[in-house]
Amino acid sequence: ELAQRRIPVQFAKRVVGRRMYGGQSTYIPLKVNQSGVVPIIFASSVLLLPVLLTNLLGSAEEGSWRFAVQDWVDENLVNSQNLIYIVLFSLMIIAFAYFYNSIAFDPIRQADQIRRQGGFIPGVRPGPQTERYLGKAVNRITLPGAVFVALIAITPYLLLWAFDVQNFPFAGTTVLIAVGVALELMRQIDSQLMLRNYEGFLK
Repeated sequence: ELAQRRIPVQFAKRVVGRRMYGGQSTYIPLKVNQSGVVPIIFASSVLLLPVLLTNLLGSAEEGSWRFAVQDWVDENLVNSQNLIYIVLFSLMIIAFAYFYNSIAFDPIRQADQIRRQGGFIPGVRPGPQTERYLGKAVNRITLPGAVFVALIAITPYLLLWAFDVQNFPFAGTTVLIAVGVALELMRQIDSQLMLRNYEGFLK
């Protein structure tokens, strides 16, 4: 949940009057799971659309194409304990993770901001090369993050399917939200303790 890739950024030294500014190095923290639980919410919402549409259209006559579609939707999308639902759900989570990251992280704006602040990524030229480098880095780390979220989301379904349990209140989304909130709470407590010169909880 807290995994990140740190891209180093170096700032060039510049002299303003008698003072020298810059020269320090920092990093851009790119979270592996940047999208959080958003792909799970999007994927489950999209999977509910056919169910809602078939319910709105009402019951169809047996033998018609509408009846066949309704039967397939009821069998595969209403019941989460089958292979088609689990595969569709996991693929949609991965697709929505990429979609969310393409909106949330703009490599062009990030590269422009680094250039305007007088910074550069070591070994990468400013401008289009930095944009391509950042875009490639985000695309590379999105896949393990998306697969991680998909595994967390479908693990309860797989367990329920394997042990033939019909109803269980916990879902993968619940686990992700609970862990995220707990980690954020620990970070807030740790920052308050550090502010008051106490030894922190997180080591």
